[in-house]
Amino acid sequence: MQTLYRLLTIALCSGLLAGQQVYGQRVTDDDEDDRYQSMTTYGITTNTNSGIIGGLVFRQARLLSGTLFGLPQYRYISVELVNVKHPKELQSSVSSVGSRFIAGKENYLFVLRPQYGREVKLFQRGADEGVAVNGILAAGPSLGIIKPYYLEVQYGNSSRTVPASQVNGFATATGESVIGAGGFFQGLGQSKLTVGLNVKAALSFELSAFRNNTTGVEIGFLSEIFPQKVIIIPNTVAGGSRSDGNRSFFTSGYITLFFGSKK
Repeated sequence: MQTLYRLLTIALCSGLLAGQQVYGQRVTDDDEDDRYQSMTTYGITTNTNSGIIGGLVFRQARLLSGTLFGLPQYRYISVELVNVKHPKELQSSVSSVGSRFIAGKENYLFVLRPQYGREVKLFQRGADEGVAVNGILAAGPSLGIIKPYYLEVQYGNSSRTVPASQVNGFATATGESVIGAGGFFQGLGQSKLTVGLNVKAALSFELSAFRNNTTGVEIGFLSEIFPQKVIIIPNTVAGGSRSDGNRSFFTSGYITLFFGSKK
């Protein structure tokens, strides 16, 4: 995780220097022709609390009439759905059947984050080439969906799926052995909800192959808090609390690759 944080920091600094020294131009009144009124994009995101693909993102920016510190500002709205993992999540395999599962995992944590904030254009791109750099500050509620993790267990020739909470180690109380993970959507009806808050600060690097289309990356840091610890992998050490090793406050660095259109 520390390595990814370092990479994010280097990317932020490098992007700023590139936007300022190589491609970027300071925003002035002469850049009105390239000031779009709105931009709508979709993307995929990864972060230090997820796998390679952490979730999906919808973003929209709409130009406001006023400026912020003399710079064009946009109303920034985004909605993202991400999977938050426990740092101790490791894949285990059953050698006899080749199936994989996450030992000790009891719940998934999916978070739906609607966010509202401001996006400010820091450096303008050239007329038909270059990189535009925008600064983003946004916040909003976090709707946490805690879904039970299911495992497939077997005894003899009979198999079934059960919540991971019914498995102790690699077997159930009735002697059934774990042979793999259950279906992804199993237990969706037994999900629990928790509501928290999140805030993020980011830089957006926009590249456009065509005038009305856009691609780019958003790189930033996010903090998120829930009212109670979310148990993803429970503590099983005797004398300890089940919530030990789990968190109610999460921080992460993230990268979002987006594409869409502007007008």
